[in-house]
Amino acid sequence: MSETTPASGVAPPAHGTHGKQGATKAALAFGAIGVVFGDIGTSPLYAFRETFVGPNPLAIDQLHILGVVSLIFWSMTLVVSIQYVTILMRADNKGQGGSLALVALISSHISTSRYGWLAVLLGVFATALFYGDSMITPAISVLSAVEGLTVVDHRLDPFVIPIALTLLIFLFILQKRGTAKVGALFAPVMIVYFCVIAALGSVQIVQHPEILWALNPWYAVQFFLVDKWLAFLALGSVVLAVTGSEALYSDMGHFGRGPMRLSWFGFVMPCLLLNYFGQGAMIIALPTAEAAEAIRNPFFFLASEEWRLPLVILATMATFIASQAVISGAFSITHQAIQMGYIPRLSIRHTSETEGGQIYIPTINWALMIAVIVLVLTFQNSSNLASAYGIAVTGAVTLDTLLMAVLLIGVWKWKWWYAAPVVILFLVVDGAYFLANLVKVPDGGWFPLLIGAIAFTLLTTWAKGRRLMRERMTEVALPMEIFAKSAKNSATRVPGTAIFMASTTGGVPSALLHNIKHNKVIHERVVILTVLIADVPYVDPEARCEYHELGDGFYRAVLHYGFMEETDVPLGLKKMERCGGEFDMMQTSFFLSRQTLLPSANPGMALWREKIFAWMLRNAATAMEFFRLPTNRVVELGSQVEI
Repeated sequence: MSETTPASGVAPPAHGTHGKQGATKAALAFGAIGVVFGDIGTSPLYAFRETFVGPNPLAIDQLHILGVVSLIFWSMTLVVSIQYVTILMRADNKGQGGSLALVALISSHISTSRYGWLAVLLGVFATALFYGDSMITPAISVLSAVEGLTVVDHRLDPFVIPIALTLLIFLFILQKRGTAKVGALFAPVMIVYFCVIAALGSVQIVQHPEILWALNPWYAVQFFLVDKWLAFLALGSVVLAVTGSEALYSDMGHFGRGPMRLSWFGFVMPCLLLNYFGQGAMIIALPTAEAAEAIRNPFFFLASEEWRLPLVILATMATFIASQAVISGAFSITHQAIQMGYIPRLSIRHTSETEGGQIYIPTINWALMIAVIVLVLTFQNSSNLASAYGIAVTGAVTLDTLLMAVLLIGVWKWKWWYAAPVVILFLVVDGAYFLANLVKVPDGGWFPLLIGAIAFTLLTTWAKGRRLMRERMTEVALPMEIFAKSAKNSATRVPGTAIFMASTTGGVPSALLHNIKHNKVIHERVVILTVLIADVPYVDPEARCEYHELGDGFYRAVLHYGFMEETDVPLGLKKMERCGGEFDMMQTSFFLSRQTLLPSANPGMALWREKIFAWMLRNAATAMEFFRLPTNRVVELGSQVEI
């Protein structure tokens, strides 16, 4: 019943942190630390370690330690600080970030271009990879934190997986209660976590300041000159230090560009770098035998023995928060995808009466939980999961770089000789990370690629099937003006209002035709209502309603929403008083069409995709639930469509 279309009126969100008047930049920056930076903040648990104990282990010596720490520093600087925080955060769609918001922004400028469809496909595939990321992040984060128990006491090793699974299952059960109350604790816990890891790293740096030579990029270059292929493969683990960079961009709408930049440059990045340099300083100073022992879990070895258990508990809390943010992000991006027509309607529950952005999607929640449990039981430890993790992150970052190229030239109108050096630099960096992770496909990298391929197939199949179905319905639709005149004298008028939901703004809905055919009545007021989703996140409330009087008690009405807004039709109708008077829900009936697909002699897409589309159509949430219609005022009529 909805489709995407441009809209001119745009307003900032009326809910959530971004919309609160008087909120200072510092307060927003404080909140961002708790919500946004959990993913990248928990990377020190495994990123440095994996370069030395992963599938392609390195020798534990000064050359490799300085080389790896230098790579981590410059990766964080180039990918997170420059590409995402400095450049891509300028590419906001009315305050919103993320792949889909970027696609909507690009599409509004180059939709008529012969290559516009390619930009859309890149954005959709980046979104598909995000689902793989949102499955792996909770598994690897919580598992790596709980593995710290083995540093406290190696006899606890058999309990790591049961404890991790218990925490993860509890995490997903918690989702339906929302994060309004728990969220207030996120920022203080994460600030304590960041301060602790910075302090632990600083102690080692003060004792062994020679690690600061890693600030010189020459040590990263020297690493490549000496080891070549092994150094290239090490990029597959180094990139784990920048996981969560896509989340920074996606969550920009909640806190704003300025506060997030303040959080990153003023607090989060310095804390992370102090910890990474501290891990390197500790390992470089230890004798060979002790270094080999400590490199198995250098993050926890930074603390003295009596403080390791408290550090494990703090790290577990941080990973719990990071996982919570990723799951909430999956709900948010699914909501965007539904509104933009890439995913069928799903049951969406709002978990807060005041914060509109806090939603819970049961289907996504339980699917993620099952996937996470399977991942933990299959891969057994965080090192094995690291092989699967990197490819999802690097794939999404590389696709964002390609979208950035389209943005610079197609939207910002940069001259190609200005845009080319910027794009080539990031394509070389991001492409190298992605290629290094492709080597890990047999060891687990196949998982996010498989999830991405499945999600991409579902997203594109739904979008194409929906377009074909609308086209077929438009082809056979009777013009509304002709119908209104002919129906005036052919059916009995009855009191009340009938609202017929229509997916397009032209023609007569099939539910209206079926109602007259079977019931032989027409209500005193008949409204053909279409919900249109704009390619901007928020629509100005003044531009929400649009209506046209067709005569004889017939009206065509349109409700405009942004892709970040919830489509509450009864609430929207309250503001449409001029459409023949106010809408009394007790005197209003909503008529919906439920389509059944029939085999076509000339199918618009492959038969297997038609079957997938038909399955998705059957399992989609009803329009009644999605548009928040009163359950006792809805009549559903079936129709058959060939695509």
